[in-house]
Amino acid sequence: PGGADSLIEWVLSQDAERAALLAEAETAADPHRIAAIHERLGDIDAHSAPSRAAQILAGLGFDEEAQARACREFSGGWRMRVALAAILFLEPDILLLDEPTNYLDLEGTLWLETYLRTYPHTVVIISHDRDLLNRAVGHILHLDRGKLTLYAGGYDDFEEARREKQRLETKLARRQEEERARIEAFIIRFKAKASKATQAQSRIKALARMKPIAAQVDESVVPIRLPAPQKLLASPLLKIEDAAVGYEPGAPILTRLNLNVDQDDRIALLGQNGNGKSTFAKLLAGRLQPMTGQVLGAQRVSVGYFAQHQLDDLNPGWSPYDQIAALMPDATEAQKRTRLGSWGFSHDKADTKASNLSGGEKARLLLALTAFHAPHLLILDEPTNHLDVDSREALIQALNDFPGAVILISHDRHLIEACVDRLWLVKGGTVRSFDGDLDGYRADLLAERGRARAQREGANSAAAPKIARVDQRREAAARRAETAPLRRAVQTAEKELEKLTAKRAEIDAALADPRAYEDPGKAQKLSIARADVSRQMAVAEEAWLTASAALEAAEAGAS
Repeated sequence: PGGADSLIEWVLSQDAERAALLAEAETAADPHRIAAIHERLGDIDAHSAPSRAAQILAGLGFDEEAQARACREFSGGWRMRVALAAILFLEPDILLLDEPTNYLDLEGTLWLETYLRTYPHTVVIISHDRDLLNRAVGHILHLDRGKLTLYAGGYDDFEEARREKQRLETKLARRQEEERARIEAFIIRFKAKASKATQAQSRIKALARMKPIAAQVDESVVPIRLPAPQKLLASPLLKIEDAAVGYEPGAPILTRLNLNVDQDDRIALLGQNGNGKSTFAKLLAGRLQPMTGQVLGAQRVSVGYFAQHQLDDLNPGWSPYDQIAALMPDATEAQKRTRLGSWGFSHDKADTKASNLSGGEKARLLLALTAFHAPHLLILDEPTNHLDVDSREALIQALNDFPGAVILISHDRHLIEACVDRLWLVKGGTVRSFDGDLDGYRADLLAERGRARAQREGANSAAAPKIARVDQRREAAARRAETAPLRRAVQTAEKELEKLTAKRAEIDAALADPRAYEDPGKAQKLSIARADVSRQMAVAEEAWLTASAALEAAEAGAS
């Protein structure tokens, strides 16, 4: 998408059959053909298409005003969202998505999880987003050493099942080696004896038929190391007083900023893309100066700043060794290569030009450069976009071990939940503390979207004549009756969630018992049962969130 068509026009135009039928309907003269066209339009539900396209675009972060703007007005990342909206709008029988969350914010990712969970056809996803793989899929297809293996459940279930499979394969491989050694010893001992020659030959054939069992080996992931600041400073590291920040004089993006960043803070910035999260991060990093007010830093405070766009700023002709050498001019070659090795760059990779490095390798290099001077505060803007699942886990471990302060912008819910203890919301032209967790934030988003839908649907009736009080009372009673099923749905979903939580706890207790693994079949059944209960819990949780949001929206519309 990049032309003069508005976003919603472009998305609608991707349904070639609908577009062709509508165009033909404008010029057709034969009454029979016109009737056939409209019958087919009804069959494909063409008249609800604009509403459906608008809902998908809204879920991916485009409000009504943005949907009416031309595609060419948006940057590449936003156009990727439009392309994703078009694919979802077409609702193909097989939906293939390769890293769909890389260009989404947390809000868009949460919406996509919900959408994919209820998608009516087959979905195949390639993703490093652990939470998406836990919440939106029912099976994991794992490619290992040229072989595909299907596991039931989400990513956590896959990891657990794979660990159990690895344990069993290791045990079987050990037994096979013992059996092989026993057979070889028999052959060596009795091969020369005529009385035992037949048995020895039989053992030789058995040995030849024995297929080696290759136990799974965990792929080694080099840990990420974030050097600790030489000296911890007193809090606050940064103090923001009555600040405003933006890019154009007289047009601040954020105002009324009054916040502190302390030495042990772990903060995630929430808010839709375009609200100013990256702008605020640049203010904290000193990349932007306040238009009004001030940002006061502790004496000798050091700030490290990572942003995904910096990957493109790496000198394409420089290798990782060249990058480190520029920062360590007096160090020996061995010292430089040792530093690079600690970040996963072998001798060959250390000498590879940046232009030939993968996205994940560039991200590791940029993280190494960001943390090189052991900052007191790390500001990371979408650090996981090019990291695989294991590298993300390594980053989580590194951030949790880091003694300084951390501020994160990320669509990776797992990263936020594992590393963060404070949430700041960037919304309405300012930044404030958010009291709650990500589940609460998700519920707020659903409720807000429900209220917005209710307002749109009620806009046409806003100008209607006032009705009599008795009619108002009747309407209020009718609305209460209408919301009664929603209240019951909330209560039912809560009870179901409680029941399933208790059931999974029982299965977890059984899996924690070492005796369960004496019978591999029993352990496998328990793992499958846990995956099934986890899927049911995801459905029940979604039902509860949806019913709660619908109830809140209905009550808001009634007030």
